[in-house]
Amino acid sequence: MVQTVHKPPARRTGQAREKERQELLRALSHTRALIQQAYGGFNTTSDSDLIESYVFEINALQARYNYLIRQVKALEGGL
Repeated sequence: MVQTVHKPPARRTGQAREKERQELLRALSHTRALIQQAYGGFNTTSDSDLIESYVFEINALQARYNYLIRQVKALEGGL
């Protein structure tokens, strides 16, 4: 019987980890800007369909923002 050996994931080098951290921070910044833009649209419309659309968009962006925060924390915790 052939047995496969699973290697543990390779540890990221400090440089690779910093690059990933910078990418995550850029994504956080971009997502924060999109959230602000969506709130701006929400605050300036009176159409019920657009209001509903902005609510969904804001919720989705906040979920993405929370995910990115968790990724940054996990990456920094692995230092």
